[in-house]
Amino acid sequence: MIAVVDAYRAGLFARGQWANNLVAGLVVGVVALPLAMAFAIASGATPQQGLFTAIIAGVLVSLFGGSRLQIAGPTGAFIVILAGVSSKYGVAGLQIATLMAGLMLVAMGFARFGAVIRYIPHPVIIGFTTGIAVIIWVGQWKYFLGLDPAHSGEHFHEKLAALLFALPELHPATTALGLLALALCLFSTKVLPRVPSPLVAMVVATLVQAVFQFDGVATIGSAFGDLPRELPKFGWLQITMTDVVKLIGPAFTIALLGAIESLLSAVVADGMAGTRHNPNQELVGQGLANIVAPLFGGFAATGAIARTATNVRNGATSPLAGVVHALTLLIIILVAAPLASHIPLCALAAILFVVAWNMGELQHFVRLVRTAPRGDVAILLITFSLTMLADLVVAVNVGVMLASLLFMHRMAESVEVTEEPEPAMSPDSAGHGNRRSSDRALVYSIDGPFFFGAAEKLQTTLSTIRDPAREVLLRMGRVPFMDATGLEALSELIDDFQRAGARVSLCEVRGNVRSKLERAGIVAKVGAAHLHETIADWRAAQTERELLAT
Repeated sequence: MIAVVDAYRAGLFARGQWANNLVAGLVVGVVALPLAMAFAIASGATPQQGLFTAIIAGVLVSLFGGSRLQIAGPTGAFIVILAGVSSKYGVAGLQIATLMAGLMLVAMGFARFGAVIRYIPHPVIIGFTTGIAVIIWVGQWKYFLGLDPAHSGEHFHEKLAALLFALPELHPATTALGLLALALCLFSTKVLPRVPSPLVAMVVATLVQAVFQFDGVATIGSAFGDLPRELPKFGWLQITMTDVVKLIGPAFTIALLGAIESLLSAVVADGMAGTRHNPNQELVGQGLANIVAPLFGGFAATGAIARTATNVRNGATSPLAGVVHALTLLIIILVAAPLASHIPLCALAAILFVVAWNMGELQHFVRLVRTAPRGDVAILLITFSLTMLADLVVAVNVGVMLASLLFMHRMAESVEVTEEPEPAMSPDSAGHGNRRSSDRALVYSIDGPFFFGAAEKLQTTLSTIRDPAREVLLRMGRVPFMDATGLEALSELIDDFQRAGARVSLCEVRGNVRSKLERAGIVAKVGAAHLHETIADWRAAQTERELLAT
């Protein structure tokens, strides 16, 4: 309960703070009403399960999460994953996978993985969110246009083909009502700026359908039956080891996406309100929400960026707003649940069209394609394509792997091995005869991390100067770290130089690098006398050896 404790210590539960948080919670609760039902239907669950999820997750994440302002519940990003799980394993399988994902999230929080997840590259995040947005948009054609597509496979391109073949049979009344709801979602705020546009679209479309009674327009009641006026009921899930084994993959996918989206949402809240969330505690809070929600009939939930932003914009300052949002939904269920049966599904599809547009950030996607380096553009497009054609886990894994390889390539290219002029001899040794060219000293400076990606570059560069050199100095002051491959490469180079009769010295070695050189036996190989703090020390030692030789 870090966020709650921090808010209490900051005085945000004082009576003077109640009004802002109550208002914000009421507004977000009204906004969440149509979204929770729409996301549930699109995920293969029932509308009341979406509302139960928003209530349970809303309370638990607000109380046990790491952000003061986070609003949790069903989200659009989850639709693609959850719809696939529910179609293959049923809603019971979806709930088991959600509980397993919750346990994974709690474990990730205690293992302090919160900061690690934030390092997923930006092109990967934009790639899979845009891919998810496209899938959501296409997936709502059926409800928005009143289509009855033929049975298709599980893959995106198969579903798209079936919908395209069904387009000539669109239902005119459903399409018209969907277009009305879409227009209200986009433009109602110009007339009613304080009323959430999804609510306006849902209410107006419901009233129009109630007045004109268009034939063939699907509603929540016709598709799912009336919503009951009841509280979420507790019930244990029937879980077998077979379920655990077959659902481990979907559960990991839910946990991974839930972690990413919740932390992104918390970052958005921090940017808007000037707060600072605890990422590990946020994962614990999200995990608890996903453990408990399926026990009360719900399914997977995570931090909702749009609802969290609405919460901040309406003056929320503490977790109280998130609790009020959940209570608002609970009161609506108890008072007005039967009225929800008249809501047209095309109106909810229109709301999801807008959600998909906002999630996709098409302008941002296009800007990255136009301005980002080619490697990043390739990662963006590959992640986007794999999200639609394969699945999210494959897309994220491949995207992160490619981004890591690209980063290592860039780091290897940034390493420079340059020859420097030999430092001038001291006056004491300047007159001890002319040195032969074969006795000259070569000074090379290594600039950059000495890891496996850069080892070959160093070997290639230094291999050309072994024969004519009798004294080789490697300046390593700009080497921030070395890995095992770099140490092995350096050891082999020293062996080659020494076999050729060259004396190898190292100077300006950082403390962390020196300890690794000592453990690898490289200091012993060159000799402690040939490890110098500065190039002046090396020059003095060289002069002393020359004096002793004469």
